[in-house]
Amino acid sequence: MPLRVLIADDHAVIADGIQHLLAARDFNVVASAHDGAEAVRLSAELRPDLIVLDIVMPHMNGIDAARAIVERDPAARIIMLSMYSDGERVHQAMQAGARGYVLKRDLSNDLVEAMRLVAEGGRYLSPGVTDTVISDYLDDKRSPDLLRTLSVRERHVLQFLVEGKSAAAVARKLQLSPRTIETYKARLMRKLGLGNLPALVKFAVRHGLTPLE
Repeated sequence: MPLRVLIADDHAVIADGIQHLLAARDFNVVASAHDGAEAVRLSAELRPDLIVLDIVMPHMNGIDAARAIVERDPAARIIMLSMYSDGERVHQAMQAGARGYVLKRDLSNDLVEAMRLVAEGGRYLSPGVTDTVISDYLDDKRSPDLLRTLSVRERHVLQFLVEGKSAAAVARKLQLSPRTIETYKARLMRKLGLGNLPALVKFAVRHGLTPLE
């Protein structure tokens, strides 16, 4: 029986390419999400065998989505897709519950192998990230993971702010008051040691919460 797969990627071309790749390898793509929040909802509704998440998505990034999915279903088998090969993002993804990490540039070669290995209970890292991860552990130079000092609510506020939403818009989205959002913004800057919104945006890009464009 084909493995049931949920795909989450906000780039339609990539999502379609993954669907065609998997259809040719006897996988059953049961749904495709366009952001992390939708992926969390669909994973709860459909309970797929495998979940493929882009690491950078609007509204909720792949790392936070993975964390939310695993919190609800610890047995969820998640593979993260990313254009980034740095050890910090790999570490964040695995800490969030992902069991595989595949570079987008190697997607056609690595994804199917990763899915089969993860489906059997194993773990998979694209060869392109393995050396980086090993070097990070050997050198012991990984900087403190500041994201882990933030609450789930603080990460949500951060992502909405760096996506360009006003405090009023974020307040409506999270059902809070604009004043509360401003308080969160000030707290974020204090925790992260940043002085303004552009610095928050740079931090978010560096940590894979929002794309460069």
